[in-house]
Amino acid sequence: MIARRLVIRGTVQGVGFRHAMIGAAQSLRLDGWVRNRRDGAVEALVQGEAGAIGTIVKWCLRGPPAARVTDVASSAVDPDPTLGGFEARPTA
Repeated sequence: MIARRLVIRGTVQGVGFRHAMIGAAQSLRLDGWVRNRRDGAVEALVQGEAGAIGTIVKWCLRGPPAARVTDVASSAVDPDPTLGGFEARPTA
């Protein structure tokens, strides 16, 4: 199991990005969370099998139809064994 922190920039708020990402992550059996940031970006922590992480990162490069993603920054983090499922979290 691996974990990544993602910061997605562009037109990613107000376009259903978080909701769509929850569906995509759940279909890949990933654990973690997604939230809006006050700077206009979307931030996520995703953890699971390496192949599924690669797939969700590729998904984030395009996002839902109304999104216009300009950048996805990915950094390795330690897996969090307390996470179960994938959820939206409050804006930070």
